[in-house]
Amino acid sequence: MKYTQLGRTGLKVSRLVLGTMNFGPQTNEPDSHAIMDAALDAGINYFDTANVYGWGENKGRTEEIIGNWFAKSPDHRDKTVLATKVYGNMAADGDAWPNHDKLSAVNIRRAVDASLKRLRTDYIDIYQFHHVDRATPFEEIWQAIDTLIQQGKILYVGSSNFPGYKIAQANEIAARRGGTIGLVSEQCLYNLAERRAEMEVIPAAQEYGLGVIPWSPLQGGLLGGVIKKEISGGRRASGRAADTLANPTSRAQIQAYEDLLDKHGIEPGEAALAWLLTRPGVTGPIVGPRTAEQLESALRAAELELSEEVLTSLDEIFPGPGPSPEAFAW
Repeated sequence: MKYTQLGRTGLKVSRLVLGTMNFGPQTNEPDSHAIMDAALDAGINYFDTANVYGWGENKGRTEEIIGNWFAKSPDHRDKTVLATKVYGNMAADGDAWPNHDKLSAVNIRRAVDASLKRLRTDYIDIYQFHHVDRATPFEEIWQAIDTLIQQGKILYVGSSNFPGYKIAQANEIAARRGGTIGLVSEQCLYNLAERRAEMEVIPAAQEYGLGVIPWSPLQGGLLGGVIKKEISGGRRASGRAADTLANPTSRAQIQAYEDLLDKHGIEPGEAALAWLLTRPGVTGPIVGPRTAEQLESALRAAELELSEEVLTSLDEIFPGPGPSPEAFAW
């Protein structure tokens, strides 16, 4: 496994990030623990979760599964860079009591303590804002974060699903306050089929020294060989992938993608991950395996070197917006 610095920090993290969103809803606890064991054995040290994972009446369940895994061995926590998130409504019925969601100082304090209890640890390496909170000023947010850092409950702070201007605003206010390092990472939707992050989010992250952590690297399965699986009688596309394939133009684009990789003997899902690892500013994509086999595929992608011919062809099939601001200014 290769490692890199997380943004401008001294923290070394693996080029693949283990996403845990499926732990609980899709993958039971023993299998989830087996996947985490295999990931750590392969050198993946960056584990990502969120307080709401588990969903519905099981919100928090994913953090509990991770906490139980930490409790099995002190080496687990010591070797893991742990990231979780705050923002979502944690009420099981979806009807949050006032101040039980978003990024007010009172909810941040409450949410951190609840996550620490579920995770069975006394600190979180990277505490991430899961979404922008338009009602809470960053002065209040950073004051709450400074307190948590001083208490040793969190070490770094990241964002998720932030537009470029909010990354800039958050870090400018942090700089004016002094003593706060500000955001060090941004998790954003970014993959071959969804490259809008190149317009503003990734340039802002690079300018302010944030590591970029792409989520949904396979665009909901769309980039994982979905047409080939359909034809062979395998799992059919669903959700975002099915919606895209319903459009004839988009389906032809995915077919061209699969044909290209078939010609070069490369698995589509592995190519999509390998492509992200070539992108400027990207620390590592989040892989969310439901099974050990899916983790093995992701690990192969980390070692895959795409030729210039393949990279050029991928750009032709999935053209990005181009450099910012020229892409929209001239």
